[in-house]
Amino acid sequence: MRPSFRTLVCSLCLGAIAVARLSEEFNEELHLRPLRDGKLAARFSFSTLLKGATPRHPETLGVEDDSQLYTLLPLALGQILREYAVTELHLTLNAGNWNYDRWGYPDEPGVGTGAELWAWMGEGGVVTVDSRWLGLRNALAGLFCASLGSLDEQRTTSPVLTFQPEGALPNGTASHQLRHATLPSEHVCTENLTPFLKLLPCKSLSGIASLLNPHRLFDADWHGLGVHVRYLEDAGVEVRLAFQAVLDPVRAVSDGRRDWSLSAIFDRRIERACPVARSSVIRVRLPQNETYAIIPSPSTMDSTYATYVMSEVNNPPDVAIRWVEETTFQYPPTIEPQTHISVHRTLNGASQHTGQLALTVTNNHDIQLQAGYLETMPWLLQFYLHTLHAQIDGASRDDLVKVISYTPPLPHVQPALLQAVLTLPPKSTLRLTMDVVKPFLAYTEHPPDAQRGWDLPPAVFVPFSSQDGSQTDSDPQQRAILSDVRSMRMYTPVLLVDLATPDFSMPYNVIIMSCTLIALIFGMVFNLLTRKFVVVRVAEKSS
Repeated sequence: MRPSFRTLVCSLCLGAIAVARLSEEFNEELHLRPLRDGKLAARFSFSTLLKGATPRHPETLGVEDDSQLYTLLPLALGQILREYAVTELHLTLNAGNWNYDRWGYPDEPGVGTGAELWAWMGEGGVVTVDSRWLGLRNALAGLFCASLGSLDEQRTTSPVLTFQPEGALPNGTASHQLRHATLPSEHVCTENLTPFLKLLPCKSLSGIASLLNPHRLFDADWHGLGVHVRYLEDAGVEVRLAFQAVLDPVRAVSDGRRDWSLSAIFDRRIERACPVARSSVIRVRLPQNETYAIIPSPSTMDSTYATYVMSEVNNPPDVAIRWVEETTFQYPPTIEPQTHISVHRTLNGASQHTGQLALTVTNNHDIQLQAGYLETMPWLLQFYLHTLHAQIDGASRDDLVKVISYTPPLPHVQPALLQAVLTLPPKSTLRLTMDVVKPFLAYTEHPPDAQRGWDLPPAVFVPFSSQDGSQTDSDPQQRAILSDVRSMRMYTPVLLVDLATPDFSMPYNVIIMSCTLIALIFGMVFNLLTRKFVVVRVAEKSS
């Protein structure tokens, strides 16, 4: 019996899909970490690897690109990467302030408040890097329904010392340029989560992504999403979508306990696994020095993690942790800092023209550390670099600050860029102060909510090495600490600056008064010109 034409077509299509799936690999993971203040940190990670793929070379932008056919990798995002020849891309949208002292380092380092976008793009070709950067942010703005188009040249910098590539760059960094921009007033909401879920192969219909309930996620103490693209040499192009949230199980229940389960904190359950996922894993970090019970029994378990492999269970489990000896959770009055350094930044001064930027950096360890310090400040706040001073316990220690580079701002053109290396002695607090000036703006340059003020982007810190390299090599404890913090970035909270603002109520008062007077005058003049006044005699009534 000869096969029909429809059977042949279906066989060819299934074969093509099978071949495409061999070149693409999708993995998903949910990482849960109980925190010391009773909260729960959740990180969703969805990674797609396009095996054997390489970033598009910018010199090929002048010719038509090959057709892009993907099975698992999101086509909408892949077309943007090919259109603008992007080698590495990182986009984050976060709401709230990450509390490093209480929650420690996040699973995803990009936790700065608002929107942050940075990309490495190759040089060469007929289209410049700045033109491609403009098209990239506009395309991502339309894809994720975010105001990324506002990341213009007035917010764009190239802090190469802080934002090193996380993947491989063809021909190294010499042939690539970095573009970085932040928008602290942008927040994440459901209109960003919806296109985020559409990029997943199973959407939110199955797999771990089915737990992404916006009603619970956006009620968290902190939440944010990220899109990360990097090139892995000898492997391919990896696209990773991530969502993080800090949930409060104590607030979600009425008995005051911190017990939690997937169905309780997300108000959803995993009904079925994602059929195209190569691996689907739920990993729970186990509490230390506490009595607890975890249910059901995990696939594997050690002293640190309990791992549930979805392919090894018949029904997706409703993972839960119970503190059996705890009746009511008592919030700890104090918590030791969970990070190697603690950073606090303030903007002092009541004047609307001048102020002072103050920064305190505390080294929580018994060894000397160094940290990279980055400030990308819009031209709305201008530094007086000669007033930069460092103090420890009231004594001047300007030798602990090594200014690497400083680019002054240009009004309406570019922001200020300050990159420095700070040396932090053991168990000490370094205080930096620097005078700033606030310029006067035209009334057309103020935002609609001018009385609220302007949001300033967070500062970024990167602990990376010790001052005494020989001592570090000889001390195993120092090597362990420095290897742990070398790749971490820390973001300070955003600042709110109050600029000199005109009284916007006066124009409205003038407009209302002027319109009233014009209406009265026009009415009287119009009546005099158009009306005809006559004397009307009324006859007396006969008796």
